[in-house]
Amino acid sequence: MSQKDFLVELGTEELPPKALKSLSNAFTHGILDRLKNAQLSFDSFEAFAAPRRLALLIKGLDTAQPDQQLERRGPAVKAAFDREGKATKAAEGFARSNGVSVDQLETLTTDKGAWLVYRTVQQGCETTQLLPDMVSQSLNELPIPKRMRWGAQRTEFVRPVHWLVMLMGEEVVDCEILGLQSGNQTRGHRFHANQPLTVNQPADYHNLLREQGKVMALFEERRNLIKQQVAEVASGLGGEAVIDEDLLDEVTALNEWPVALSGRFDDEFLEVPAEALISSMKEHQKYFHVVSRDPSQEGKLLPHFITISNIESVEPEQVVSGNERVIRPRLSDAKFFFDTDKKTTLEARRETLKPIVFQAQLGSLFDKSERIAKLAGFIARQETGQEQLAVRAGELCKSDLTSEMVLEFPELQGIMGQYYGANDGEAQEVCLALNEQYMPRFAGDQLPSNLTGCAVAIADKIDTITGIFGINQPPSGNKDPFALRRATLGVLRIIVEKKLDLDLRDLINQSVEGYQAQGVVLPAANNEQLTETVLDFMLERFRSWYQDEQIPVEVFLSVKALKPSRPFDFDQRVKAVHRFSQMAEAETLSAANKRVSNILAKAGNLVIPDAVDPGLMTEAAEKALAKTLADSKEKVAPILEQRQYSVAMESLAPLKDSVDRFFDEVLVNAEDEQVRLNRYALLKQLRRLFLHVADISLL
Repeated sequence: MSQKDFLVELGTEELPPKALKSLSNAFTHGILDRLKNAQLSFDSFEAFAAPRRLALLIKGLDTAQPDQQLERRGPAVKAAFDREGKATKAAEGFARSNGVSVDQLETLTTDKGAWLVYRTVQQGCETTQLLPDMVSQSLNELPIPKRMRWGAQRTEFVRPVHWLVMLMGEEVVDCEILGLQSGNQTRGHRFHANQPLTVNQPADYHNLLREQGKVMALFEERRNLIKQQVAEVASGLGGEAVIDEDLLDEVTALNEWPVALSGRFDDEFLEVPAEALISSMKEHQKYFHVVSRDPSQEGKLLPHFITISNIESVEPEQVVSGNERVIRPRLSDAKFFFDTDKKTTLEARRETLKPIVFQAQLGSLFDKSERIAKLAGFIARQETGQEQLAVRAGELCKSDLTSEMVLEFPELQGIMGQYYGANDGEAQEVCLALNEQYMPRFAGDQLPSNLTGCAVAIADKIDTITGIFGINQPPSGNKDPFALRRATLGVLRIIVEKKLDLDLRDLINQSVEGYQAQGVVLPAANNEQLTETVLDFMLERFRSWYQDEQIPVEVFLSVKALKPSRPFDFDQRVKAVHRFSQMAEAETLSAANKRVSNILAKAGNLVIPDAVDPGLMTEAAEKALAKTLADSKEKVAPILEQRQYSVAMESLAPLKDSVDRFFDEVLVNAEDEQVRLNRYALLKQLRRLFLHVADISLL
């Protein structure tokens, strides 16, 4: 079968930069999946994504579908012909439906009988006949939340479209898509080469655009070039560029012919917190900031920025001057906000939180800060921290939300609180906590550096989780408007990684009391199960945690079955059981525990004694197991007291031989009821010994 290269390019107005990669990926895979479903093979593909174009080059694409052998089964031969061998209406109808006569049908003989069949060869369609519909459907299925119209047309797309290239080899695939007639002419850079460019064959596309059109159509090529240029420009300034990956993607999507240029701003702006300046440059102007390479400066912000121009100017200084003029008022605003905000203390700002609603049923942000302060104090007290500092940090933790700086740059919440707290003379640990209350902000983010920060961060998240569950609005499916899953993982990470001995059940109960003390009605709080419901939700977040660590779900479930409510303790148990599960004895002891669990479950309402009566023991194997159990219990008791679960599980591994011998030689369900109950008691002790750590019957 012959093969040719295929090229499709849709030319548009500038596409949304943050969506360019996802649009390109969806467009590419939409077409490739359809080719696969149509049984059309190809050698390779190359996707292109630039501000004004989505394109796909497919190399070595089959020019037609392969022919297909079709077989359609009809009526049984017995029903197809009468006694005289004449075709019945069933046979005639089947033949007619296939456009042939009865004598053109064939017979298929199977173990179950003979049948009439119609066999034919269906010729494959030309690829050029299928491509227009494939491209059109792929465009219709792009992840575009809101489509737009333009001009007098009823055509809809994410942006107005201007040209369409569809080439199979050197031939144009004749079609109309989104109101555009296909052709072989693309267009170059809007300023450098604003003219039609003829694509003679698909393989020419990339070099043609680059050399004659001043367009780098490959996303990754532009991205790598920008990264390289930014690093080189920063080095020339004597500093180091901080390249945020999301910003790099966005800038890549904004430029077809990127050129990195550096600008400068006045030193006086360095008096403003660096985060505010960076946010202003990054969010509003899409600039990369530069920090010092001098170790003594610790990454101090330098008065320079790097911008990516979409033109290769003959007077780059004019481009730089224009950018400097634009950034100056932005930084002036940031300086004004900072100077103005410092005139009002965080304590004074607490009053401005009273009219701001946290959640309609849960009170204001002022109410929330009061609850956080109380719960943070409780947490600090539990961990023998400085309760007074935790309470103070909790009281002030939301005050910066009403500052001019945070109102302008919401992403600076907490960060500005730290600066304003220092300006007010608050304790350093309190100031740090004002920023660290939001940690971890995302997966893998750093955790609070001190106990006060941990206390406020945990208190804030627990308050939200408990409150939202309390008003019966828990997450459902993919909907989690209050980000309770993320908040829960944050709480678990802090407690586990900081090795805090906090009990989630206590924290939830304290949170409920905090709401009730303010007169907030929590409908679900009337149900005694609220605390347990929230606890179950939080512990369940451990499931994905351990999956990421390659720990089998059975290990997690064996610990969750006991519902230990201290996350650090929970984690220690899981790690211990995971190690135990890899021991040679684990499988036998797990099976034994499962067997014991079933035996005790079938005991029904029988009252099984806690103690074992040695006088009722007659078999050597049960006496041996009783002694081994007693010795093991005495040995692991102090180990369990110190929560050294791994050591405890390893100490219980030698029970395997005694357990095996017991089940091999002893009839558990003895006829004598007293003997039977005594053996049940022995097995009950065996199971209880393991249940100090986990229910290993679930392994």
